[in-house]
Amino acid sequence: MKSLITKVSAVVFLGAALASCDTMASEKEAMYEVTITNISHGEFFTPIMVASHKKGVKLYELGAPASSELEIMAESGNTAPLTASLIATGKTLDVAQATGALPPGQSVSLKVKMDEDHDYISVTSMLVPSNDAFFAVNGMRVGKAKRGITVYSPAYDAGSEINDELCVSIPGPGFVCSGEGTNTESGEGFVHVSPGIQGIADLDAAKFDWRNPAAKITIVRVKK
Repeated sequence: MKSLITKVSAVVFLGAALASCDTMASEKEAMYEVTITNISHGEFFTPIMVASHKKGVKLYELGAPASSELEIMAESGNTAPLTASLIATGKTLDVAQATGALPPGQSVSLKVKMDEDHDYISVTSMLVPSNDAFFAVNGMRVGKAKRGITVYSPAYDAGSEINDELCVSIPGPGFVCSGEGTNTESGEGFVHVSPGIQGIADLDAAKFDWRNPAAKITIVRVKK
């Protein structure tokens, strides 16, 4: 995670290999642009993942334990296991992944394909520095979105790691912390709205705390 603070650059598109095995590409497929803006004042977003999928796919459930894949993403910023789990459902059409961290006040746009069967979108990324905070759009129906849709996400806490705010257990950004992204003490045990940075150890609340929402997400269909 030492390379988190890099210039937001190219987007990796994975759609060619991600159509569910029982669904052929539809003639009614359309491309959608998802623009994420970091509206926190001191937190960075690790490389953001966007997925288009069918109804019923969820990244998490508030008040329930985080999946192991979400836990990994929320503690280290690594979205690969979460992406693999989405593909494994057989309900995911397309996934896009940003290749760089998103600093406060900046935006990045990712594009994913959607069709009539796969008209739901999920978006997520870890907030750093934090122990296990993340933002997310959790299986939201987009439909045709001709005029665009804008939503705001608070920061959530995966509840998988105690919020000790020690750099040894926080993966970045590199100029603040460079830990392993995990600690040995489990957290609250369920996904909930993050309490933010309290300034109890290595993190200065004046620099890194936030007031929700943390992210602005705009989704619009790309004109042909």
